[in-house]
Amino acid sequence: MAKPIPIRSFFTQELRQATHNYHDYTYLGMHRYKGSLEGRIVLIKLFPDSKSLADFAINDLVISAQMCAHNNVLKPIGCCLENQPPILVYEFPKNGFLADRIYICSDTRQHQPMAWESRPVIHMATHMHSILLDEHDVPKLSDFFFFLVTIPEGKTDVEAYNGLWHPKFKGPEFEAIGKVTEKFDVYHFGVLLMELLTGEDSYNTIQLIIDEDSSLVEYMHNCAQGYSINEIVDPAILAGEGGASLEQQLQAVLDLA
Repeated sequence: MAKPIPIRSFFTQELRQATHNYHDYTYLGMHRYKGSLEGRIVLIKLFPDSKSLADFAINDLVISAQMCAHNNVLKPIGCCLENQPPILVYEFPKNGFLADRIYICSDTRQHQPMAWESRPVIHMATHMHSILLDEHDVPKLSDFFFFLVTIPEGKTDVEAYNGLWHPKFKGPEFEAIGKVTEKFDVYHFGVLLMELLTGEDSYNTIQLIIDEDSSLVEYMHNCAQGYSINEIVDPAILAGEGGASLEQQLQAVLDLA
């Protein structure tokens, strides 16, 4: 069993100073800020001001602390319990969100698209903004607050509040019966693979889809029937060398997705 890590306790004022009172230029997106504490750059997660989110914040901290011995989990440093919900402090992922390296519409994507060999990378909300990258582009999984949903022993599913998840993460089975099974993450993984292939945000697929009622999943199913792999994937992937071997890899990932 992994040895528990020490969790620091911070004061509200410390974290305000670390982020220059949560100034806009320290904002990273998705309620996260870049801060400086005792000469160390950190990531500070400031949940929306709602006491109903306290359990999610605590769960996020506890689960990430339990799992942080794994190299691909973002390591927690501490928290501030003066605030409700608690403010969480994590190691800083120097290369930011995976989303910023994949989505075609991202401002930062223009400068450093991720090579194909670095893209093929489960938890209740695996998506491009729950995966962050260190200075070597090693992926770090974060956002463990949805682990509040567990399946009791002897059961195969459990009812879950349907409004809890973003529409892009609701698989058709969940939409139909409102229950979560151990295969819930499989749908997320398939959507993630589709995004890695296309460089598109599955919930905001402006680049690909004309029909507003369509989705990336439906689009990909349709494309798989009559389009070549070169017409589907992110042009940045095809810009490099690879030839027939690359096309085989891409087709295999598309089939899996």
